[in-house]
Amino acid sequence: MKKVDPQRHAERMAHKQKIMHERIAKADKEQGVLLVLTGPGKGKSSSGFGMLARALGHGMQVGVVQFIKGAFSTGEEAFFRQLPNVEYHVMGEGYTWDTQDRERDIQTAEAAWEVARRMLGDEHFDMVLLDELNIALRHGYLDLDRVLDDLQTRPAMQHAIVTGRHAPEALIELADTVTEMKVVKHAFKDQGVRAQKGVEL
Repeated sequence: MKKVDPQRHAERMAHKQKIMHERIAKADKEQGVLLVLTGPGKGKSSSGFGMLARALGHGMQVGVVQFIKGAFSTGEEAFFRQLPNVEYHVMGEGYTWDTQDRERDIQTAEAAWEVARRMLGDEHFDMVLLDELNIALRHGYLDLDRVLDDLQTRPAMQHAIVTGRHAPEALIELADTVTEMKVVKHAFKDQGVRAQKGVEL
């Protein structure tokens, strides 16, 4: 391990602390935040559900609408459904390559958006997670302008989280925070390891 001069380290940390305190002091806005979690890497939904857990820890009311997913049960559904302050809807019928019925996929996505739209219009929901919405948008199952309008006109203090690969550019521009997950290595794709409970399911 490289030896670090304690005095130099303390000076650098003090300088960093000063910068961070100045940034915090300037951040005086309080509003609901739109977060987009996208990219090909693992962890988008996991991150969204982590924020959901954090919100519940603060006694907040949360809503979940899962697009695409639905053909199999997941650990997050089993866990969050049993908690107070959670309204949970699994509205998909499985991966797009499994359903193979575009018209049905469109109808399913539109029904899911009606549920999402109701939540986005209700100030009692402090946080709404729209899991895999980006996939539905990518395949053209939903009208993008309508989705953007509903996200933009939600209650001022409501947080919304959108997950899924291939987030459209217009959604990225509208969002307050965007994180792109990238793949470095993946057990299934690189080593043929099956999906594991607690990690993937």
